Amino acid sequence: MSFRPLAAAALGLALLGGPALADEKLPPDQQAKVEDVLKKEGFTKWKEIELDDGMIEVDDAIDANGKQFDLKLDPKTLEIVKRKAE
Repeated sequence: MSFRPLAAAALGLALLGGPALADEKLPPDQQAKVEDVLKKEGFTKWKEIELDDGMIEVDDAIDANGKQFDLKLDPKTLEIVKRKAE
């Protein structure tokens, strides 16, 4: 039994699935709205804002107390739906 067909199929799926899993930059107007929400919520800086798996993700957001969080926001309401302390 040869594993070549299985390996070829797995590679094909990986190549096709790759771009769909890639993080996307937000349009500038939505980026500005997210930044406004973050500031209103007390965050002073953050590393990156991107769209991933249908959610807006903010990496390494720092609050006024200096604590660091990864955040997820609902893309429609811009409400913070998850805070994970780092």
